[in-house]
Amino acid sequence: MGKDLSADSFDHRDRARYRRKVQRCLDTLGRMLSDGGFSFPGRHVGLEVELNLVDAKMRPAMSNAMVLQALDSPSFTTELSQHNLELNVPPRPLAGTCLVELERDVCRYLSHAQETALDCDVRLAMIGILPTLALDDFDQKWITHSTRYTLLNDQILAARGEHTILSLDGAGLAERGPERLRAQTESILPEAACTSLQLHLQVTPEEFAAHWNAAQCLAGVQVALAANSPFLLGRALWHETRIPLFLQATDTRPEELKNQGVRPRVWFGERWITSIFDLFEENVRYFPGLLPETDAEDPVEALESGQAPKLTELRLHNSTVWRWNRPVYDVVDGVPHLRVENRVLPAGPTVVDMLANAAFFYGAQRALAETERPIWTQMSFHAAEENLYAGARNGFDAQLYWPQIGWTSPDELVLRVLLPLAREGLRDSQVAEEAIDRYLGLIEQRCLTRRNGSRWQREAVACAERRGADRESALARMLARYLELARGEQPVHTWPSE
Repeated sequence: MGKDLSADSFDHRDRARYRRKVQRCLDTLGRMLSDGGFSFPGRHVGLEVELNLVDAKMRPAMSNAMVLQALDSPSFTTELSQHNLELNVPPRPLAGTCLVELERDVCRYLSHAQETALDCDVRLAMIGILPTLALDDFDQKWITHSTRYTLLNDQILAARGEHTILSLDGAGLAERGPERLRAQTESILPEAACTSLQLHLQVTPEEFAAHWNAAQCLAGVQVALAANSPFLLGRALWHETRIPLFLQATDTRPEELKNQGVRPRVWFGERWITSIFDLFEENVRYFPGLLPETDAEDPVEALESGQAPKLTELRLHNSTVWRWNRPVYDVVDGVPHLRVENRVLPAGPTVVDMLANAAFFYGAQRALAETERPIWTQMSFHAAEENLYAGARNGFDAQLYWPQIGWTSPDELVLRVLLPLAREGLRDSQVAEEAIDRYLGLIEQRCLTRRNGSRWQREAVACAERRGADRESALARMLARYLELARGEQPVHTWPSE
């Protein structure tokens, strides 16, 4: 979301000024892309992990301000709800033992954060959706004390003109029938239930379109492999419930606009692209500003004076369109660059599971982006989008479409096609062979056992209920056991279900 915002409300003049400024930023970006004004020292990767805080009873702990103050680290920052934190890990080149070092660094950051949280009588929980959340936890009073979050909440609710409606149907546990959730909240805090792993890859302007298209093709199999969000408000729903929940929690459209086909702000997209400019231009054309604040920079003047323009308004606008694969323009030490930000994955269950997910994505993305006959020329964009929702709804039980194969399960698709491609892509990135074997070996075993975080959670809750526990108690017990097993840093496919 960028820098904090002023507490002043916005009027029509602010919106008109903001629209003009965003367009000027977009025009400047177009000039930079035409003139070759981007640095590319190499393929740098980075990641962000969103975290939950829980108390001794496994309930969300609204203590992020206290924990952040005790941490006193620029690597940790706030998120929307007071029970959330976010870890930002410094970027590094994708080569050699980078992924092993990244795993070690994330473990070190989280170990320190866990010790600090325990000193504050809370603990960290790294999971896609905290299963012990209750409807009261979505009360506006639990929004993190920050002007930007309050304004975002107010602007989304004002645009929609009505309360947040959550409406989800899911697969029941074991042999039971489907479960349904119907709930209403007066804030966008259900979005804070969606804690994710976000992967960044720096690319050249010329490579961006191929890497973004490849990421879109991979989204469905990614969520099926890594699903870790099966419960919300006491219901067993999608295997990766984050996907529909994020859409509903931040939707600015009342029913009438949905019926007209107005695009949602949580968006897969609608077409393959040929340039990063396509995505920024769509964001500007289709979505009104939610936080129309402007700064003093004239991006054209900055560019013509030899500086890297900040493009503040365009970046702020981009941060309020939640694409599952988001384009990123950034300036570091006065040098501009471009990144693909992959946002489909949940947090957890362990650091090694997340690094395996990252290795698979980076490797398969590169291999698909550099193939002679691009995969996206062989499948419709709609098929890629349907794969995302099928993988999120059904996990390993999904049927995904893939060119030259047709409909297949995620595990078969990965084992037969995508794992060899991921290995090839990591080798082309000069990643050390031992790192490739370590992380892709975990993906292989996850596919062979067909066990991810979602399946483990569902089995653990079903087992507790067979032994007589009600749903609330079963979820709390499951989460306590989940956190215990996660501390051992053994990959989730090895976890016992009882």
